[in-house]
Amino acid sequence: MRSSGTFKVVTFTQVPLVPEPAVDTGLPVGVATMEKHYEGDTLRGRSATLFTAAFDQDAGVGSYVAMESFEGALAGREGAFNFVHSAATDGGPARGAEHFAIVPGSGTAALKGITGAGGLRVDEDGTHHIWFDYDL
Repeated sequence: MRSSGTFKVVTFTQVPLVPEPAVDTGLPVGVATMEKHYEGDTLRGRSATLFTAAFDQDAGVGSYVAMESFEGALAGREGAFNFVHSAATDGGPARGAEHFAIVPGSGTAALKGITGAGGLRVDEDGTHHIWFDYDL
């Protein structure tokens, strides 16, 4: 099954965390929390995100890893689950080294037993798209 829609970042809060031991690299590592809201024909809900990145905002170069806790509905089935995703960018519009997976065993209520993958895409106008390819 596939559920898809768009999302907006409602909050992005940097967390004052310094990796130990300190290692000097070409890109700083940061941690943030995010709240996102999702909507679409077959997707609605919200998520709490733990976001870690090594990224140069000005150059658009770096990588991130995110763990999300989603609650809402996929194709009318209400519940919650975790998913993880990561990607890299070299300053261009393309994303590379992408990974996206629903965390096994994390589903609740009508989403209990959910497994699968998915993906993200960002349009030039900044619209964020997401889709889940899943089994229940």
